[in-house]
Amino acid sequence: MVIIVKRRKGKETYYYLRHNVRKNNRSKEIYLGKKIPENIDEMKQNFLLEFYREEWLPILEKIQQGYAKEMKRMPKYAVERNMEAFSISFTYNTQRIEGSTLTLKETADLLAEGRTPSNKPIIDVKEAETHQKLFFEILENDADLSLETVLRWHRKIFKETKPNLVGKIRDYQVAIRGSSIIPPRPEALLLLLKDFFVWYNKNKRKLNPVELSALVHLKFVTIHPFGDGNGRISRLMMNHVLNKLGYPMLDIDYQDRRSYYNALERSQRQQSDITFLQWFMKRYIKTYKRFLK
Repeated sequence: MVIIVKRRKGKETYYYLRHNVRKNNRSKEIYLGKKIPENIDEMKQNFLLEFYREEWLPILEKIQQGYAKEMKRMPKYAVERNMEAFSISFTYNTQRIEGSTLTLKETADLLAEGRTPSNKPIIDVKEAETHQKLFFEILENDADLSLETVLRWHRKIFKETKPNLVGKIRDYQVAIRGSSIIPPRPEALLLLLKDFFVWYNKNKRKLNPVELSALVHLKFVTIHPFGDGNGRISRLMMNHVLNKLGYPMLDIDYQDRRSYYNALERSQRQQSDITFLQWFMKRYIKTYKRFLK
């Protein structure tokens, strides 16, 4: 927790920001001045983010180095098999989070063996198939993120199941089931999307790719530009960033969905990136801890 510390020296009063972490007894402090700045809330968020970056960045760079070495020594067929396995797990989890009824085994049988599960909605089957196909297309395409790219991805996933929604920015208000967050009004979406891609292009070479991917996911899903598919598209965007910039991709587990939703919603409610970033970094580092040995 970031706190304001007041100290008196003679007749003068001086203010500082301080953050302490009990886990490893770390602390950091910066001088504010003789009065508390008007933008103190923004300063607190930036201060906290810089504090955690000092912890995250060396770990993330080590993960990237270990991943690069692993990929270099693996034969091509092993890389392809691992990527197929990831595509199945990623498709299962991202679809399941959004309400698909397919089990992991049914998803694997469908995508790896071509066996369609019985007594399951055809919409779940079609969207799993189109998601995996699009995932591989994204891996093979080095194009950068843009609104045109994202609209094309949306059309490819939902062209067979939601033809009235595909590739369209919504022109109506939506609600998020089970959440108190109200997505932006439709008349604000084009400007918000423009600002998002301006932000992305400004920061894509400044931020660590893992932080960038997490923020791409958070910011895009908060805009919520589509009538359906915002979560799936934002998770594809997240992994596109990671893969394009040489980092291992992240599969957000369906079993972890409650903490995932809570982190997203807390960041959205607080209008602060740090809560979701902390959640994301913890999951990412835990997933790839083998590269830290």
